[in-house]
Amino acid sequence: MNKPEENLDDDIVIEMTDEDGNTFYYVEELVIPVGGENFALLVEIKDDEHEHGCDCGCEDDDVIIAKIIVNADGQEEYVEPTDEEFERVQAAYEQLLDEEA
Repeated sequence: MNKPEENLDDDIVIEMTDEDGNTFYYVEELVIPVGGENFALLVEIKDDEHEHGCDCGCEDDDVIIAKIIVNADGQEEYVEPTDEEFERVQAAYEQLLDEEA
């Protein structure tokens, strides 16, 4: 995973490249502190390349959880959490949703 690329109307935009070299852009929707570490809820920014109403799944939100670390240069970087970290963040997020309901 990659570091923040730019701000888009005060939103932090993250550029990520998968193992096949495909680039995706995400906006940081929420930061969830868990166990003294921060995790980001990232929502993919969709482009408008083709018509909606298709059945390709393009209207589905692609949401991921990333761990926020500080790299050797002192910059924030987004990395994949361990399975255990993911489960803890998921539980914390569900608790947040329950509190808001």
